[in-house]
Amino acid sequence: MLGILGWAVFGLIVGALAKVVMPGRDPGGLLVTMALGIAGAVVAGFLGRTLGWYESGQAAGFITATLGAVLLLFVYRRLVAKK
Repeated sequence: MLGILGWAVFGLIVGALAKVVMPGRDPGGLLVTMALGIAGAVVAGFLGRTLGWYESGQAAGFITATLGAVLLLFVYRRLVAKK
């Protein structure tokens, strides 16, 4: 249970930092920000393992997770702007 809570807090912090780095109008509140941070960490971990930065099973770091969340936010804004 503590692991889930840790991921939630980590995701919230990372998602909030991503929204601070890329200010603008984004939908959602606390839960969407948390999901953005968690998804950013997953994306960063996948890309880091693909590029050889992380070993198999190793989690992404704080800065890399924030960059992953910023990347997701950027892609989201590009997809919404086209509509």
